[in-house]
Amino acid sequence: MAVLPVRLFGDPVLTMPAAEVTTFDAELRRLVRNLRDTLRDQQGAGLAAPQLGVSVRAFVFHVEDLEGHLINPVLRFPDEEEQDGPEGCLSMPGLYFDTVRRQNVVAKGFNEHGDPLQIVGAGYLARCLQHETDHVDGVLFIDRMDRERRKAAMKAIRLAEWNNEPAPRVKISPHPVTHRSR
Repeated sequence: MAVLPVRLFGDPVLTMPAAEVTTFDAELRRLVRNLRDTLRDQQGAGLAAPQLGVSVRAFVFHVEDLEGHLINPVLRFPDEEEQDGPEGCLSMPGLYFDTVRRQNVVAKGFNEHGDPLQIVGAGYLARCLQHETDHVDGVLFIDRMDRERRKAAMKAIRLAEWNNEPAPRVKISPHPVTHRSR
């Protein structure tokens, strides 16, 4: 079991679009396991790779009895119906704010082995799939709020106990990262 620390609001990796996955290898499968283990430990609904400091387009989810993952997600909306309700984020622990999302979504991508995958979701599952896809696009759920809600959210974030802790130092290798197929 590999439970890893979740990056918190303010970490630059959370606002950068993640790289598309091009190699479906043991390293990717290990990332998916780490995401799944960390999500279970945190008892959340979804967790994206950037939240662990890995800037690739991958996430896991666990909504009601449905558990899975999606690599290189692309969303399509079959209708214009919306929902407005509470949403939280493991990168902003303990904070929940009403956020408008689409009610229905079709998410397409791949599984950890590179096989095509489609997930059709409504309600809470649709909200989760949109939230996690936003993460790999470098978008936070507060970016989806209207001005008044965002202002209240930012105030709560500034006052949050976790926001007063020093940010972890991130070391970036000066060497290029390469991915090999195994």
